[in-house]
Amino acid sequence: MDYKNAIRNIVTAAAIIGVIAVASVMTTAQDKADAKKPEAKKPVSERSSGRDPFKKYEVVTKQAKTVSKLEPPTIQVRIDRYRAQKMAAASARVAPPKPTTALLLSEMQVTGIFRTPRGWAAMVEATPIKLSYVIYPGENFFDGQLVAIEETRLIFRHDTVWTDGRREKSVEIKPLRQPSPVEAMTATKAAPSTAPAPESDKPIVPEKQ
Repeated sequence: MDYKNAIRNIVTAAAIIGVIAVASVMTTAQDKADAKKPEAKKPVSERSSGRDPFKKYEVVTKQAKTVSKLEPPTIQVRIDRYRAQKMAAASARVAPPKPTTALLLSEMQVTGIFRTPRGWAAMVEATPIKLSYVIYPGENFFDGQLVAIEETRLIFRHDTVWTDGRREKSVEIKPLRQPSPVEAMTATKAAPSTAPAPESDKPIVPEKQ
């Protein structure tokens, strides 16, 4: 009986070991099959943006940066800046800037054009401060530079500065100001009379016999 029990126990143990081995093999095969199975791809929208695929798509537009023309400071601020630059130049013993560097091209008018030993020159009047200056080609202004002087007009380079730092250059022409009717009448009255004297006012010279 002991012999039969021993054989039965051996057979039972072998059966259990076989079942365990078969289960292990099946589990390994299933894991390999799962590893070879390709992963389902997500929609492009979900992979890139991570947004909810059931939410309505909204177009997001970037707001363009507003760029505008940079306005110059007031005339008083420019005059104060010019005075500070003039004092600094005097302290450093260098040539001071010209007064025209504080003026805008739109703040002056051409009152005269004439020749000098240096060439063409012009007389301009600063309308905000009612002062006149003699200028030559190359004269600098707050927003430009005098390029050339012709018989009836001045040619400037005008600089326009934008808030993004961009600087645009253009040509601006200022004609010689024509005198007003009052100025013309004043000039006519002030001019000396060169008309010949009438015949009755001339002295009578006796004829020689």
